[in-house]
Amino acid sequence: MARIPLLALVLSLQCWVVASLSHPLDPLNSAEINHIRHIVLNSHLATLPNLTFHFVDIDEPEKKDVLKWLSSNRHNEPFPRRAKVVVRAGEETRELVVDLTGPGSITSDHVYRGHGYPPFTFQELYQASQLAKKDPRFKNSLLRRGLNLSEVSCIPLTVGWFGEDVTYRALKIASYYRGGTVNIYARPIGGISILIDVETMKIIEYIDRFKVPLPPAKGSDYQSTNQNRSSFPCDQTDRGFTIEGQKVRWGNWNFHVGFNARAGVIISTASVYDAVHKKFRRVLYRGHVSETFVPYMDPTNEWYFRTFMDMGEYGFGRSADSLEPLADCPGNAVFMDGYMAGADGRPQRVDKAICIFERYTGDVAWRHMEVGVPGRTIRRVEPEVNLVVRMVATVGNYDYVLDWEFQHTGSIKVGVGLTGVLAMKATSYTHTDQTKQDLFGTFLANNIVAVNHDHFLTYYLDLDVDGKDNSFIKAKLGTKRTTSIGIKSPRKSYWTVVKEMAKTEADGRIRLGSKPSELLVVNTNKMTKTGNYVGYRLITGQPVYSLLSDDDYPQIRAAYTKYQVWVTAYNKSERWAAGFYADKSRGDDGLAVWSSRNRSIVNKDVVVWYTVGFHHIPYQEDYPAMPTLHGEFQLRPANFFERNPLLQ
Repeated sequence: MARIPLLALVLSLQCWVVASLSHPLDPLNSAEINHIRHIVLNSHLATLPNLTFHFVDIDEPEKKDVLKWLSSNRHNEPFPRRAKVVVRAGEETRELVVDLTGPGSITSDHVYRGHGYPPFTFQELYQASQLAKKDPRFKNSLLRRGLNLSEVSCIPLTVGWFGEDVTYRALKIASYYRGGTVNIYARPIGGISILIDVETMKIIEYIDRFKVPLPPAKGSDYQSTNQNRSSFPCDQTDRGFTIEGQKVRWGNWNFHVGFNARAGVIISTASVYDAVHKKFRRVLYRGHVSETFVPYMDPTNEWYFRTFMDMGEYGFGRSADSLEPLADCPGNAVFMDGYMAGADGRPQRVDKAICIFERYTGDVAWRHMEVGVPGRTIRRVEPEVNLVVRMVATVGNYDYVLDWEFQHTGSIKVGVGLTGVLAMKATSYTHTDQTKQDLFGTFLANNIVAVNHDHFLTYYLDLDVDGKDNSFIKAKLGTKRTTSIGIKSPRKSYWTVVKEMAKTEADGRIRLGSKPSELLVVNTNKMTKTGNYVGYRLITGQPVYSLLSDDDYPQIRAAYTKYQVWVTAYNKSERWAAGFYADKSRGDDGLAVWSSRNRSIVNKDVVVWYTVGFHHIPYQEDYPAMPTLHGEFQLRPANFFERNPLLQ
């Protein structure tokens, strides 16, 4: 009986989910993941030792086939489903393609022999974290420090690559002492370094270099006593959204929401309705975070290797946290679960992995007041209401809040919020006056230093502006003297726009700076009635790029972070900026390598890569937990519509 009023409420809010409809880019569901596991475990691979699943996702269909399916009227016909599966067995990485049709079969089995390794499984990370606690050397180190083993947390960390000719899958252990606080990162145990061979799951190096005072627990707890939650009701107007399976329809937008273990939330096939042309027009085929590079700026033995690639080594989807209603998302939110495969191939569900909600910003979408009409005062104003798709990934000490915000103007605002807890190290100092050397960070409290670091979140943006074939234009603003154009005027100067169309990928590599410019993706095959190319602008955020030297090993692996913008020719296999196998990668695959081919990007299917960057100098206000730090960029129509779409 309780279902009837609940259904009536949902329908009145126009935020409902109807029966799932198939879509070529739908993420794998639990039944499909189980099916894949069954196929693999009943194949020749089952006889191999230590078979573990490291990546399971849909095998990306050909773009032309997806677009053909979307434009047809045969959506009830099944679309061929295949999965890309990466497993480890017998100390080898194997790439599989699994056909999910009928009983299913493995159609491709390839042993990967290049550099780098697939992401770690949670099982491996957990086993490594427990291994140190069983080691008598570690127990003795704790005893000499007067610490209780039961209060110790061991965190496994990836180790990067520093020029080794021969590599193996490895993790290092950082240890922390809880003892009076839940903020484990605030009480690091300094001086101990533990290296683990993940294949054998054995400690192969143990170093206890020095002892340093343990930072006090007092003042480190982030559990606020003020946890009052408030929210607002969903607006009961015709601005609601509908969800059909993974497809979302809101206002003038139509798009698909996906999820996988690596990228987390994925936006696909986003189209906007044009009231003048009376049809949906394509904007974005595929968009997601491609890689996150987080190098710490401490070159000492316990810290130099902390140069993380959060997506390729751990995975944003695998790190997705269940969202808290009325806290992470407002009261009008609708939630989606996420599915992925565990190390044993069984499906794992993340409850409430994604939320979708209307945001009432309090801002003005547009307004004007006019007194020039005799006898009248004309005032028109429209409030801004946007639709947000949100996910949160908690990777170790950091929480990444990822937003895709759709606007009625045809714009897409993409935002990332950094919060969580700083990565800290113990020190013998209690005041800055005592420091004798570079701390490589900020002195926050007694015996605690937060280390300087970067965050580079590189987004993959396969824009299809009113069609597949696009071009990239950099519009530079420059000053001109009025005398240069033969005009007599009291004015001495003005600025003008000089547009340069990028011919090749080398032209599409841009380091943003102080010179004003606008970046556009245009369709030169389509024009407005007045003769302008239809397009979208990339409105960038802060111009942050990596300051590491080009010959530094972490920079070699993440060479793409020297530029904030790249434009490349579309290739469905080129999605991960640091290469697919990011753990122990050597920089011989990835965005910088692909771009060096210098392919044509004029009137081609192109991909824009944009990096949201942060040089993070910690401050005391970031302790014990960090208020959210925001970065964003925007995709905004540029002569895409004939007029303001809010007034169509």
